Formats: sequence, structure tokens, C-alpha cells
Amino acid sequence: MSLPLRASTVTQRASDAAALDQPPALRPYLDAIPDGLLLIDGRGRVVLASGPVASLIGHTGAAVEAAPLRTLLRAFARAATERRREQAGRLRSALARREAAAFELSQAARRLTVAMHPAEGGGWSVTVSDVSARRAAEARAEELARLDPLTELPNRLLLREHLDEALARLRRAGEGCALLLLDLDRFKPVNDTLGHPVGDALLVKVAERLRSAVRASDTVARIGGDEFVILQTKVENPAETQALARRIVDLIGRTYMVDGHLLTIGASVGVALAPADGKDADRLLKNADLALYRAKLDGRGLFRFFEPEMDARMQARRQLELDMRQALARREFQLHYQPQLNLETDQLTGCEALIRWRHPERGMVSPAEFIPLAEEIGLIVPIGEWVMRQACRDAAGWPAPLTVAVNVSPAQFKSDRLVEMIVSALATSGLPAARLEVEITEGVLLQESGRTLQTLHRLRDLGVRVSMDDFGTGYSSLSYLRSFPFDKIKIDRSFVSDLVSKPDGEAIIRAIAGLGKSLGMTTVAEGVETAEQMHRIRAEGCTDVQGYLISRPVPAEDLAALLARHRARPTPSRPGARP
Repeated sequence: MSLPLRASTVTQRASDAAALDQPPALRPYLDAIPDGLLLIDGRGRVVLASGPVASLIGHTGAAVEAAPLRTLLRAFARAATERRREQAGRLRSALARREAAAFELSQAARRLTVAMHPAEGGGWSVTVSDVSARRAAEARAEELARLDPLTELPNRLLLREHLDEALARLRRAGEGCALLLLDLDRFKPVNDTLGHPVGDALLVKVAERLRSAVRASDTVARIGGDEFVILQTKVENPAETQALARRIVDLIGRTYMVDGHLLTIGASVGVALAPADGKDADRLLKNADLALYRAKLDGRGLFRFFEPEMDARMQARRQLELDMRQALARREFQLHYQPQLNLETDQLTGCEALIRWRHPERGMVSPAEFIPLAEEIGLIVPIGEWVMRQACRDAAGWPAPLTVAVNVSPAQFKSDRLVEMIVSALATSGLPAARLEVEITEGVLLQESGRTLQTLHRLRDLGVRVSMDDFGTGYSSLSYLRSFPFDKIKIDRSFVSDLVSKPDGEAIIRAIAGLGKSLGMTTVAEGVETAEQMHRIRAEGCTDVQGYLISRPVPAEDLAALLARHRARPTPSRPGARP
């Protein structure tokens, strides 16, 4: 804006300045200060305007200082917007009441703060500060506070804002929306084996694929390590959301090239629809999470829509979790033992310890139900320690040389205390190390193989026996047999059940038994339930068997009677050839 000023008023500036005893030499210093200064005398005349204030008005400092304040206010109010006119009105009101006033305004690309204070003698002092850089930094900080720094997707905070807006449109105009909660499958092994930089690069590529799958009106957010959310707006039919969920599962499951590595992951997706599954943000997020949990249970790489009964199942699961956290203290866990039979001597050689949970209200809870939950919530390590110590105490009372086999989970192998805990269990129970057998699955060997092998060798040095459980079900069992000299390999029950039904069943058992013999390892066939299976396993060269045909798992207090019955029974005849 420009302010019309007469030359005659300009010439009076010198006398006004002299009246205020302002040294003319002060002008360069005032103009060099970033903040502007405006001084107004008791008659409403501007007697001092430093450079920044003058540029705001649109004239030089000398021209501004010759103008009455009323003229400046009229020019300020004429400048542009309704907001500027409101601010001019506030200034007039403050002048009339002689009250301090402050406000913020825009001038071109700048943001300015103006503060006005009454001065002695009826005048005023006004300071003007350029806060453009600070406001820009604050705006950027506010923006970053709503974005995930890695993927630059909206974070949980911005997602919540968009979700609240979508639900407001639902209430106002009936516009439906859907929430798709994603969790990446098999992402953790990428981080563990290739490192976090590769994992981060993979997450960025996942974010790009998700962006490409949605419309501009939809929101893709990252709310956790490998958790993403899609807010789908303007949903008229659940089929639209179903198509999006299917597209997401397909896109995420395609191979990635990251830093020279070909990587394949997957996505599980839980879906909640508004208004059918909830009309508020918390309810929708909760129900999408329940549907995601169902998708994971059903096998991963799937999408599931929320169903009302999922809530009841989750409540039951949470109650089971609470009960399990107290079960150790309440001594509700107990061990059952399933014996193993040597096929050459027909003698029992040892027993496998199997945990059972006798719930005070539900009765016996299946290990298939509570073991995965214990692994998920981090209870498997303390439960595993209890199993080890109790099994050693029980086995110490068995007749020598019966052994006890205890399964050790991958989570326990990650613990730095595993070897020390086993040493302590042996010492307190008095069980010789040679009568303890540690069973591990291939999952243990997949993690940090160098450290795992070191732990296995430490156990071997103690005299503890080590066996590979569920042999043949993994990808690299043979390579692991070469890297560590196991004492025993246990043939998975799936191969035993295939003996009769599949033509190659006997050949597989024969190959594993031959491998064990050549490596000097005992081979135990698990899951033997019929005499026919026993006969064929014996013929193929396995050394030991375990299964219901020998005995079901029995409580510790019943094991002595089982051992006595076995010793008293006549030795069965063993045919020399297969029928």
C-alpha cells in the first residue's frame, strides 16, 4: 500500500525530532535493528519510524514520521482483508482506552507481530517484529509431528485427525469409510538377518506400494514398526473395501529388490467398516485390530473383516493371558512324561517332559492353545525355566540311566542365562548332566547361528545331550547336522503317519535312519500309534520310538508304576522280516 503525504508535513519532521531530543545520528542504528520501532507523541503524530516499520507502511522513515497516526490507520484499514480491518479497529479501540494491544499480521510473504504500549506524556511506542522464519519453523515442526520420519506417511496423530474428519462426514452426510489395519509378515527376519538399514529401505518400498494402491482421498499411515493403516473414504459398498484389501495383500506379497537382496514378505489385513463396525475412532481401531489378529491366526497373508464374535474370542484370550501370568505362582502347571523305547533292547531309555496346565475353572488347557500365547506375550522363558528345573528334580528320582528330554524354545536360546540356568537346575536337583537331553527345533538354529552353535557346544561340554526335534520339517536340517554333532534326531510324526498311506513313506524313514546311523546318532520316530507302524519303523533301522503305542504322557506321580509294569511284561517277539 502507499500513503499520500504532503511535502509540508515532511519538513516539520526536524522540529518534531528535536522536540523529542532524538539525535539524528541515531537513525542508522535504529534502521539496522531487525525489529521495527514506531514512536507517537501525545498529539497523535509519528515522530520516529525505523526502517522495518516504514517499509511496512510503504514509504521511507522520513515520510512516515511526518504523517498523523489517523492517516496511517486509515491506510492500514484500507489495505486489504477483513482481518486487516478488524485489526485496525482493535488499534483504534486500544488508542481510545489507552490500553496495550498486540496482534499478528501478514505482509507479502512475511509474518509480523505488532505490540503497542502507552508511553508517558500521552504518546505510544509500537514495536514490529518479523517472525516469518520462526512461524515457518513452527509450521514445519507441526507438519513433521504428524508424519512418520522414515516413510513420510501420516503417523498415528494425523491418521486420527483424518479419521475424525471422515467420521464427522459420516454423521453429517452418511458417507461411509473403512479402516484397514496391516501387519507385515516375515519382516522381522529381514531386520534380524540383513540389518535395520535394509529393513528401513524395505519399509519405504512398502509405503510406496501402499500409496500406489489407494485414491487421493484415502489416507495411508504408518503407526508402528511394521504396522500400517489405510483409511478408505467414500465407501458405498463393502465390495470396494474387499477389492482394496485383496489388492494390498497381493502387492505387498510381491518380491522386492533391496540393496541387491531379493526379499519376499507378506501382509495380514484386518478390516473394520463404518458405520457397521463402529461410529467412533477407538471402536473402529479396536475392531480392525481384532480382525487382523484373526487373519494372523488363520495363516497370515490373508485379510479378514471384523465379525462381532471376534470380540468375545479376544476377551477370552485376554482372560487366558491374565490367568497364565498367575499360573506359575499358583503352581497350576505340571509335567507329564512320555517314555521312549529302544527297539533293540526293548527297554525304556528315557522320557520327554511335556507341560500341562490344569486351569482351576477350565480344567486342562491344551498346550496348542497356551504355548503360542506364552511365546507371544513373553512368558515362554520363565515357563521354560520352570519346566527345566522341575524335569531335573523329577528325573533325579528315576532309576539310572533313564534320561529326561526337555524342549528349549528359540526365545530361551536368545537368553544369556540359558547355560547358567541349566547348570543351576542340574546342581540343585543332583541329576547328572549325562541324563539330561535338550531338544531344539530348527527354528533355534535359524537365529544367530554362530551364537547358537557356541551355546550348544557349551552344553555339550557340560555333558548334556542335544537332540534335533521334528527332523525333516525345516529347510536346512541336513546342513545343521553337519555343523553340530547332535546326539539324537527325532523324526517328525508326519513322516510316521505317512508310512502306510504314502508310497515313499518307508523310503524317507529308511533314509533318515541310515543318516543317523552313519553319523553315530540315535534316531527316534515320534507319533507311533499302531503295531504296523512300529513293525515298519523297526524294519527301516530306527533305534527308538515314542508314541501312544508305548504310552500316553503320564503325570510324574504315575511314572514309577508305568516303569514297573514295563519291566514286568514279557519281551515281545520281533519278526525278522516285513510281511
